[in-house]
Amino acid sequence: MFMRIGINASFARKGNTGIGQVTLNFLKKLSEVKSEKFQPEADPPGAEKNKSFEFILYLEADINLKLPSNFKKIIFLPFWKRDDLIRKIWWEKFLLPRKVAQDKCDILFSLHQSTTLLPNEVNSRTKNFGERAKHIMVVHDIIPKLFPEYLNNFRKKLYWRLTEKSIATADKIIVNSRRTEKDLIQHLGLDPAKITVAYLDVDEIYKKDVSEEKSRQIMEKYDLVSGYIYTGGGLEKRKNTENLLRAYKMLLERNQKAYFVHDFPELVVSGKLLPQLAPLVLDVEKLVRELNLTQHVRILDFVPQADLPAIYKNAQLFVYPSLYEGFGLPVLEAMNQGVPVITAKTSSLPEVGGDSVLYCDPADIEDLAMTIKNALVNKKLRDTLSVRGKERARHFSWDRFVEKFLNIIMSS
Repeated sequence: MFMRIGINASFARKGNTGIGQVTLNFLKKLSEVKSEKFQPEADPPGAEKNKSFEFILYLEADINLKLPSNFKKIIFLPFWKRDDLIRKIWWEKFLLPRKVAQDKCDILFSLHQSTTLLPNEVNSRTKNFGERAKHIMVVHDIIPKLFPEYLNNFRKKLYWRLTEKSIATADKIIVNSRRTEKDLIQHLGLDPAKITVAYLDVDEIYKKDVSEEKSRQIMEKYDLVSGYIYTGGGLEKRKNTENLLRAYKMLLERNQKAYFVHDFPELVVSGKLLPQLAPLVLDVEKLVRELNLTQHVRILDFVPQADLPAIYKNAQLFVYPSLYEGFGLPVLEAMNQGVPVITAKTSSLPEVGGDSVLYCDPADIEDLAMTIKNALVNKKLRDTLSVRGKERARHFSWDRFVEKFLNIIMSS
């Protein structure tokens, strides 16, 4: 048996994004799978054990990843080199299907929702390659469908319209949460039978203990003192950092009335500062000034992944009141580092946190403030959340995600 699987791994060049991390971690784990894993359970006794599989990684830039001999990288770009939606549509919708047909792939695996369509015959010049490959697609979320404000220009609207069509015509869909599965059924009318739920995991860096020396170095680098409240994961409006800042201000004012025995902890905010993208992205510096919080809030801008485990570890609390997440990697990152977590009781976040985190109503500033207060004044509660978070984090595994992918391709 021989099967050639193409993989849309274009986001591998953006390792600082959530989808970029998913792409790189999936490829790393897939490349470690032994050949006997590709043996279907239904094969009769005595069947050949070493199936012949070839994986072709379709990329927009090279990646530094050690790959076995049955992995091949193909890097290509359209004439339009600017990294924008024009290039993205050109690459996904026109160039990639042609490459898949030319390489005679049996399956295309898209690691993110995209505009790619695989017609039976890409065009008259490629018709000799026969029937199209089957398309398996990971859909992380349908945020543009649920938050139309993200579609604030023609190109974004066009991209999402093409993406919806691609999702609808894919042969199999993998989603990262039950919430996204329900959204696809409810809002896009997808057949539940073609959807598989496979939970993600975090990068290995978050699973390792941070040494005291590394911790000290990172605290000095960012001029921080352990014990702060931390929030990170981006500054898009739906991340709800604005309500967190307002809840923090509410608690800070009440601190003067002896709500807290000790000095009120600093709030540390990380995320790429892009005020030019307002109103989709929060101008956090402007809001901090308006709320007179400049003496109490530290804004770190973008933090490299290598520094994040120590940033998490030294936090007293991680607060992530996002209005919507397809999964919620930052919550799982914090849990792996044993940081007590407060997050929203909406979308997929309870699927990640289980009973190991505290939940709030992200739209209710008073509720968010009181949840933070309860955690700050109760060390025993924080210690319990720390232990539970680490225990729950062990339930998430890249091995299981890859196993589900392999089961799908073996049954195709």
